[in-house]
Amino acid sequence: MGLDHAGRRARFSDALAAAGVDLAFCPPSGDLEYLTGFPRRLASFGNFEYANQWVAGALFRPGTEPVYVIPQGYAAFNLPGGVNGEVVAVANADDAAAIFAGLLRRGGAPRTVAVSARAMGATVVRILQALPEVRLVDLDTVLGPLRRVKSADELAALERASLICDTVMAEITSSVAAGTTELEIASEVDYLMRRHGGRTPSFDTGVFAMGPGDGRDATTRVSVNALVEGLGVSFDFGTVVDGYCSDFGRTIQLGEPGPEYREVYEIVIAAQAAGIAAAIPGNTAAEVHRATRQVIVDAGYGDWFRHRTGHCIGLDTHERPFISEEDHTVLEEGMTFTIEPSVFRPGRVGARVEDLFVCEPGGARSLNRYHRDMVVV
Repeated sequence: MGLDHAGRRARFSDALAAAGVDLAFCPPSGDLEYLTGFPRRLASFGNFEYANQWVAGALFRPGTEPVYVIPQGYAAFNLPGGVNGEVVAVANADDAAAIFAGLLRRGGAPRTVAVSARAMGATVVRILQALPEVRLVDLDTVLGPLRRVKSADELAALERASLICDTVMAEITSSVAAGTTELEIASEVDYLMRRHGGRTPSFDTGVFAMGPGDGRDATTRVSVNALVEGLGVSFDFGTVVDGYCSDFGRTIQLGEPGPEYREVYEIVIAAQAAGIAAAIPGNTAAEVHRATRQVIVDAGYGDWFRHRTGHCIGLDTHERPFISEEDHTVLEEGMTFTIEPSVFRPGRVGARVEDLFVCEPGGARSLNRYHRDMVVV
């Protein structure tokens, strides 16, 4: 990919200066990868840490190149190619707090420091100990507006990740059968995403069956339950290509659908269509949510659309702005986000649809190509 990291850092430097920020800290994260290409390891469940892990990341000052701070354990196993630029190595037995404090004060003590939301609490504590008079700000207020509008290269990666989901959905449909477990299908989804070129699932894969006489709710995303006829099997999965995430969903009906499932499925599809039409530059994220939700409310199922309409997406699966009632961010051309309405009513019906979109003047354009027709197996 031809990602312009130097150009991103130049725009970020200008944004820091305009915001009155003297110094910014980014740990290994989507923020740091966006600015430098610094690689992230695959996600782990729970804490994953080395000695002095809290120093890992980079420090940015307006008008200068970043200084990378790399603990010994992290360097040994996560950076086989090293890092281009100034690197301060921190050995396991080093006084990491003293080294970090010296870097914070290099060129004069900063008055305002921006910290990435992904920074460890221990890092923030050390910053405050070294700079007791400092003002801390949320780095997302500076970097978020730069990350939210995607370049052509970023859109290409997002589309490739989305098309993998389309391919997997087409291939996994034949596995949806009575007697097969949700766990078996979810495991096959994960395998197929890897086989088709995805680096890793972008979040935990969900395969969950709901319908008449079954009290199951969407809060349990996958189980060892065997599928039975009469239920709608909802899918929620995504993968990663060149660091960029996809997020996709459909529902397949196992066995002949009843009238309520047919009705709800069409409601959900209509709700997404309303969101697509509203997702144009100049409208707010909240307006897209309102347009999507109103279709479901008018149909009498508002109590069972229990989540936001979607979220922006890129190097992280959930990015701001959120396509949600509280978010009044104005949409811009080039923003990418999901529109994912659902109706989940335990014991009655479950259906959802989700695609990834890019905001364009004529309306949101889907980066997925998989159809939205009802599928019954």
